[in-house]
Amino acid sequence: MGRIFEKRKHKMFARFDRMAKAFTRVGKDIAIAVKQGGPIPENNPKLRMAIQNAKGLNMPKEKVENAIKRASSKEEKDFQEVVYEGYAPHGVPILVECATDNPTRTVANVRLHFSKGHGSMGNSGSVAFLFERKGVFKFDPSKINVDDIELDLIDAGAEDIERGDEEIIIYTKFTEFGHMQKFLESKNLDAKSSELQYIPNMTKELSEAETDEVLKLVEMLEGDDDVQTVYHNLA
Repeated sequence: MGRIFEKRKHKMFARFDRMAKAFTRVGKDIAIAVKQGGPIPENNPKLRMAIQNAKGLNMPKEKVENAIKRASSKEEKDFQEVVYEGYAPHGVPILVECATDNPTRTVANVRLHFSKGHGSMGNSGSVAFLFERKGVFKFDPSKINVDDIELDLIDAGAEDIERGDEEIIIYTKFTEFGHMQKFLESKNLDAKSSELQYIPNMTKELSEAETDEVLKLVEMLEGDDDVQTVYHNLA
């Protein structure tokens, strides 16, 4: 009985950790958007996207409003968006998106994570060519009827549409992201999340043990406060 309780407690804390990390991530997205385009969502597409993502995470409205206020103040730190590249064990390429107020600290920490995870950090451009930057819009299937607007979605830049029972995902080219965002807003279609992501051109199959080695490094990187997202090409 005690072991079952400990397992449940561990899962609960892990869920809280993931939620806290997600809130921190979107909070930085809001801060960057406000610094770049101002605090008024109607005039700032990047901020509208960050706010929509916060809603998708069920982030309380007051937390979103406080994040915008903090970012509007002169005391708030300026976050820089930086991408680091490298290889995990077994030659798996890794891209690490960061938002940091101290790049010197961040690059040292990321390098240390690669080293501890038996990977190697690379130079800029060493693995980025293995990925393509795309817009990714995720929807609850109950909130969108793709059949009714599929042609309109294609006109708005949809490159691929994945239909699942739990989620519908619309992919666009990097250059069509803004076009799709405007189209969805014009139709009052609220995505669970809308992001620019690095999608691998090819995926890699590994054994279970090898996959675990790679995911340990990914977990270390994701646990860093300055890291926003980690991309890899594991199948």
